[in-house]
Amino acid sequence: MTHGHATAHSAPPGPQGSEIYRLALPNTSSAAKLSRDFVSSLLTVSRHCGLIDDARLCVTEVVTNAHRHTRTPLIRVRVTVQRKQVTVSVADDDHWALPEPSAFPELGEREGGRGLLLVERLALAWGMTVLGGCAPYRKAVWFTLARAGAAP
Repeated sequence: MTHGHATAHSAPPGPQGSEIYRLALPNTSSAAKLSRDFVSSLLTVSRHCGLIDDARLCVTEVVTNAHRHTRTPLIRVRVTVQRKQVTVSVADDDHWALPEPSAFPELGEREGGRGLLLVERLALAWGMTVLGGCAPYRKAVWFTLARAGAAP
């Protein structure tokens, strides 16, 4: 049986006026679908329906990377909803850095390796944060999507 845990916070550390939601789920093959549904529900309720398709694609790619390329027991999804933009962060227990998409070789006919390029094309901004200071223990890959007309 798969267990997930979601909590909502409307106080800092997010920007003023934002709502923060968290989902922690086991690193299983269903993690991407559960995360996709979680983010879609939040964006529907918060009236960010125009961002749903891009958010679904991006969160699927980032969560799938955490599932396939780490042995983390939990994948943690954090969604910060603001008036004009949404930031999704996916954390795992592997602190190794990811390459920048510009450093990726041409992909040609390869089946894999396009996920972060897709995130780069759809997101207003994206990146990776290593958590834990001098002794890193976790990384979070994040992306921000914005409504049309929102400044970066």
